[in-house]
Order: sequence, then structure tokens, then C-alpha cells
Amino acid sequence: MIKRIGLFLLTNMLVILTVSIILNIVLPMLGIRVAGAWGIAVFSGVFGMTGAFISLAISRWMAKRAYNIHLLDGSMQDYRGREIYDMVARLSRQAGLPAVPEVGIYESAEPNAFATGPSKKKSLVAFSTGLLSSMERSEVEAVAAHEVSHIANGDMVTMTLLTGVANALVMFLARIIAQAFNSFLRGDDDEGGLGFIGYIVTVMVLETVLMLLASIPLAAFSRLREYRADAGAARITSPAAMISALQRLQTAAAAPQPKDSFAMAKISSSKRVSLFSTHPSLEDRVARLRSM
Repeated sequence: MIKRIGLFLLTNMLVILTVSIILNIVLPMLGIRVAGAWGIAVFSGVFGMTGAFISLAISRWMAKRAYNIHLLDGSMQDYRGREIYDMVARLSRQAGLPAVPEVGIYESAEPNAFATGPSKKKSLVAFSTGLLSSMERSEVEAVAAHEVSHIANGDMVTMTLLTGVANALVMFLARIIAQAFNSFLRGDDDEGGLGFIGYIVTVMVLETVLMLLASIPLAAFSRLREYRADAGAARITSPAAMISALQRLQTAAAAPQPKDSFAMAKISSSKRVSLFSTHPSLEDRVARLRSM
């Protein structure tokens, strides 16, 4: 489940768990304790947002290494690669981006593409070899426009802000609940309770559970941004081209495909739509485009 909600959320959760270890183990060993609701709230807000923005800052770097992406440019001798780069550059100008994203290709039989990066000036659009070999040029162009629309809409930054708020709430609530549970277990003589190790374990378990619950509204926003990116691609290219690309993905989705941890960033997902789904169904996306 964690893999299916994206590498961004996975990285963010790891950052939060790291911060939790620092707060619960390292700082107490140094004689520093964060106590009181206000102290916990301030700490959670600062480190919750920090965790989200660290995930955003390294997203492009991580994607390139996770997928071994081969970058393209407009001066390369390979005609196909140069054509793809020029296509993304033209669509970026049409979408009003301040800079052309890095453009890359990664080896995968699964037809897909994704966009990521910390800002509109520092972004990446990547295509799988499976997508480039299975789609017509107009369909590839529609997919590229979809990914460029994600960047133009500032989807990654908005997701980061929402994730930062979720982080802060998760860290705050986990500690408040753990403290309340600890107080409940203590007797009138102030004996008992969770103990140091028990408190740490309780906080980490609560953070994991609450982070999974927090991923539900984050996934809902991710589904919304897919509709918006489809609409943006339809405006830049045409609704017919975007519909054709999605229908091509529908055909590919009928065949079993290996899952990976960057699903949230991709143009489609073949799994059944649920509260944790980062993509709406391809059928719903096609229906919305037809209404345009």
C-alpha cells in the first residue's frame, strides 16, 4: 500500500520517522526534552513541513536514480530523442513555463510517464520506452502535455504543502495520544505508565497508522490533479488526442504489470480505485474529456 501512494509519500514517511527518532531518543540523551502541547505543536509544525520539503527537494534527483533515466536535449544526434525533447520544449512554452523541464527516457515495458521536481524552473518529465513504442506521435504529445500541465499547475508544490500540514498533525496527535495513554496507565502514586521505550514505540506506531490515514485526503487531491492535468493537456493539444492516449493506456492496463514506488507521479494507474488511489479510473477520465 505504501508503495502505491508514491515514492514522494514513502520518502516523506521515512523523514518523519527519522525526525521521530531524533526527538524521542537523541534529544533526551542530550538532556533536551520537548514537553507541553505548545512545545510539541511548534516542533511538529517545523519538522513536519521540513520533512515534506526535503522530499520535494530531492524528488527529481531520486527519480533519475531510481529509474536510471537517460536525459535528452535538443542538440543530440538521435532524431527520436531530439524530437521528444523539442516536443516537450514547445509544449512548455505553450503552457507558460519559465524553463524547459529536463526530459528523459527510462527502460520499462509499461507504457507510462511522469513529471516531478521542486519548482517550475527545476522539473523533470520522463517517458518509459514502453509508452514511446506503443503510442502514436499525437498520443505521446498528449501525454507530454499532461505532464507539462502538472508542472504548470504547481501540483508538486501544492502536494508538498498539504503533506507538510499532514505531517505536523500526525506528529502532534501521535505524541498527545501517547502522553494521554501514558497518563491513563499511571497510578495515583505516579507509578507505572508506558515507560521510556514503551512511549517511543507507541509514538512510532501511532505515527505510522496516522500517516496512512492522512494519505487518504492526499490521495484525493492527487486524483483531482489528474483531472486538471487531463484538461490542461486537452487545451494544449486536443481532447481527442488525450482520449486516444488514455484509451491506449486502458488497453495496456488490461495486461498485468509490475508495481513500483513512483506510481503517484505517473499518468495512470491500473489498480482499482479506492480511498488510497492516487489516480481516478481511466474510464472516468475519458468521460470527463468527452464532456469537453
